[in-house]
Amino acid sequence: MQSDIRNRIEEAERTFLSPRAVCSSDTLGRDKPEEPDALRTEFQRDRDRIVHCKAFRRLKHKTQVFLAPRGDHYRTRLTHTLEVSQIARTISRALQLNEDLTEAIALGHDLGHTPFGHAGERALSARIEGGFRHYEQSVRVVEKLEKNGRGLNLTKEVRDGILCHTRGKEAMTLEGRVVRFADRIAYINHDIEDAEHAGVLRQDQIPVRLRRLFGQRLSERVNIMVNSAVTASLQSDTICLQPEIAEAVEELHEFMFANVYANPEAKGEEDKAVTMIHMLYDYFLQHPEELQKDVGFVVQSEGLERAAADFTAGMTDDYAVHSFSQRFVPNSWSRD
Repeated sequence: MQSDIRNRIEEAERTFLSPRAVCSSDTLGRDKPEEPDALRTEFQRDRDRIVHCKAFRRLKHKTQVFLAPRGDHYRTRLTHTLEVSQIARTISRALQLNEDLTEAIALGHDLGHTPFGHAGERALSARIEGGFRHYEQSVRVVEKLEKNGRGLNLTKEVRDGILCHTRGKEAMTLEGRVVRFADRIAYINHDIEDAEHAGVLRQDQIPVRLRRLFGQRLSERVNIMVNSAVTASLQSDTICLQPEIAEAVEELHEFMFANVYANPEAKGEEDKAVTMIHMLYDYFLQHPEELQKDVGFVVQSEGLERAAADFTAGMTDDYAVHSFSQRFVPNSWSRD
């Protein structure tokens, strides 16, 4: 029978994974119980649901660092997500953790990101009572917004990992904690490469100590950080870096914040993006009829403000610009 395939996979997990890993057969389950799949484990099903959902597809047109960059080689929120997934799976495999759980968390961790990256996040946070945080919105996407309000009904471990991938408390699973480290390793390193490509950062600006420790190529830096995570975590009851590497990564992050993330040249257009998000959000509050098709169920269950935030947050950069232009920029006059 086909279910024997899933059973064999689950048995292999129990045999070969570390005692610290979460086996699929031990999942805490879904809010709405479902019959097991014939071929896939529960975490494999979660991964597949994320990859096939609308929010995942929209990531390809959402900003990572540089707003609407001209050029094909800058990262988007989707390529960032794929790089996080690759790094996280490498660490998980080395630690004999559950790769399927790790991958599902990694692929879903940024589903709630706004258009225009963290600028859009700050814009919505200023408008919404209690603030707006993309990691909470990512959970909201998979629990409430996908499939017209039905959500994806993911397992608790995946939702917890998504929620805890950045700040605050650690994930309940080591797989979720791996994703938190993989996220930082990915964005620090690919943001260096994108900043160099954009001409806002030169290698010789990076402190000499960090260049000597990590090397000058993305592959060198990532390899050193990943190896450090594996080495330190094998000797710990959690996921961590070796002290020297952890200190250097923090120093590199502070350097990137000062020289790229807060760089006026790189971020010169962000004020415009914030204004655009504010105006779109306020517009939808005044025109609730335009929300009915996509988030009408949110209007009915949670109110207009929440629906306007969900709809605006879900936009891609291009769609936000198009929506703004349609509503606030006059069309050229023509007699034809």
